[in-house]
Amino acid sequence: MSHHLIVGGTRSGKSAFAARLAEASGLPVLFIATAQATDAEMAQRIQAHQASRPAHWHLLEEPIRLGAALAAHADPGRFVLVDCLTLWLTNLLLHTDPTRFDRERAVLLQAIRHPVGPVALVSNETGLGIIPMGDLTRRFVDENGLLNQQLASYCTRVTWVVAGLPVSIKGP
Repeated sequence: MSHHLIVGGTRSGKSAFAARLAEASGLPVLFIATAQATDAEMAQRIQAHQASRPAHWHLLEEPIRLGAALAAHADPGRFVLVDCLTLWLTNLLLHTDPTRFDRERAVLLQAIRHPVGPVALVSNETGLGIIPMGDLTRRFVDENGLLNQQLASYCTRVTWVVAGLPVSIKGP
């Protein structure tokens, strides 16, 4: 089974492309959401995403233990769509336990290294802009870039989405 990393900028069409892949698979879909409604604007974004998804998809909200969720739910008879790794990374970098990110990343990479069923991972590409001010923001950009590189090395397919158009970077 293959894993597919989908990267692109904000509002590039990554999520819509991943949703089309999930629907085209013909398999039952499990959508793993990593977002947390930390304010009213984010709650509205989450509601808009939920409204755009097919009603027959199953939903699992997992803002922290993503690798464990993939290990538990990936299956050859199910398409798992994770949206998005960028929010998952943010959740971990803001976690009260500063060592949590390293542990959770290791579990995620272990789950991706040994594919059990089809998985699509959506992530932002944050390395195309200027170097941000502030140590947390710089760490976020660095960790996001490294995570994307690690995942891309394990995924059989990598697609960059720009202006709603998918550009294949790796795989058939």
